[in-house]
Amino acid sequence: MSVEENKEIVGRWFTEFWGNPWNPKVIDELAHPDIRFEYSLHQPMRGHDQVRDFATRFRTAFPDLNFWGTADLIGEGDYIVGQWEGGGTHTGPIVFDDLPIGSVPAASGKTMRFTGTTVLKVQNGLIVEELGLDDGVKVLQQLGIIATA
Repeated sequence: MSVEENKEIVGRWFTEFWGNPWNPKVIDELAHPDIRFEYSLHQPMRGHDQVRDFATRFRTAFPDLNFWGTADLIGEGDYIVGQWEGGGTHTGPIVFDDLPIGSVPAASGKTMRFTGTTVLKVQNGLIVEELGLDDGVKVLQQLGIIATA
């Protein structure tokens, strides 16, 4: 597939997976069954079931969760890079037990807003990898898990 076709796939993924409202069916439509999915604050995940569980828990804890692109996508071969911003308000249960430190009480009412960069690998029309680097320290500070400097 061309870089432009890969950008279209990633653009749809960003809108339907990371946007609000989210479309859980996009996981089966655009992600490879054995997708590698990694972000700095969470344990690495593999496959549709782990990614779907992550997204469901994230959106249960932060029902208004929303992320959007902040720059044009950059592409080279199978790789597409996107910059983004987003966040949400924690009004749901505690859902993550894989944070590197501490936890936040259920329905804390705290809002997180942060930025990041994600590199996605697209092969044969499916996302096979999503590797993100985000401002995890800022998230942990905003949620009151670690103190601000």
